[in-house]
Amino acid sequence: MTKKLTALVLALILCLALAACGGSSNSAQPTEAPEAQPTEAPAEEETAETADEPVVLKVAASSVPHAEILEQVVDVLAQEGIDLQITEYGDYVVPNTAVEEGEEDANYFQHIPYLDEFNATRGTHLVSVAGIHIEPMGIYAGKTASLEELAEGATVAVPNDVTNEARALLLLQAQGLITLKEDAGLDATPNDIAENELGLQFTEVEAAMVPNIVSEVDIAVINSNYAMEAGYNPVEDSLAIEDADSPYVNVLVVKEGREDDPAVQALVEALQSDAVREFIETKYQGAVVPVF
Repeated sequence: MTKKLTALVLALILCLALAACGGSSNSAQPTEAPEAQPTEAPAEEETAETADEPVVLKVAASSVPHAEILEQVVDVLAQEGIDLQITEYGDYVVPNTAVEEGEEDANYFQHIPYLDEFNATRGTHLVSVAGIHIEPMGIYAGKTASLEELAEGATVAVPNDVTNEARALLLLQAQGLITLKEDAGLDATPNDIAENELGLQFTEVEAAMVPNIVSEVDIAVINSNYAMEAGYNPVEDSLAIEDADSPYVNVLVVKEGREDDPAVQALVEALQSDAVREFIETKYQGAVVPVF
């Protein structure tokens, strides 16, 4: 009897053990489903990364000094999540058409009279968002070493675009070489010269090309950015230079409607900083003058 009872108890214990094992196996199955859920995590991580990607701001610029000045704020803007991408251009037309057509977000190469004339003649919708600096235009020696030595019929190279040619003529007038008609204004051409005692002859070429023909003329009037690209120091090498109060302020330009773009405003703040002012004054020594 005792043996039978012992056997019965052992059998009961065995059954309970098997039941317990079976219960563990069944209860483990639902826990496998959550393990498959993390497959969606990469999508969440990718979304987070996308949200943290920097805002790209494309700016067209002349190489000197504009691109050099922009380079000073690349790291500053990067800290604000803005990727400043600078594209250098060698002319005064494409940087404006590129902004008008949306290929560039902004440009930095021109002064206000040129911008106004460009909009008027080409029907573009470009606006200034900030004044940054002035590049005093200068007169440089070619075949004649000084203004005092200019002979009758001397040749003078000047930019051929309306605003820069007028600017050159105003500088020549300031040196007493010519006199313009009273109503000539900021779009004067050689046809607006009222007095020309030396009978100066004008060679009109694209602004960027003026430095290339200095040796072919007696004197040349050159925009400072192109003068510096050609190796001149406008302060030391020019025969005469504009006053620092010139109205030809170089500006940051965008297409109308983008003036308040946060990235554009961040660029304005960075360009008008004490650090940029110090850079301009130290590097260019008066050839480029900050206006902020």
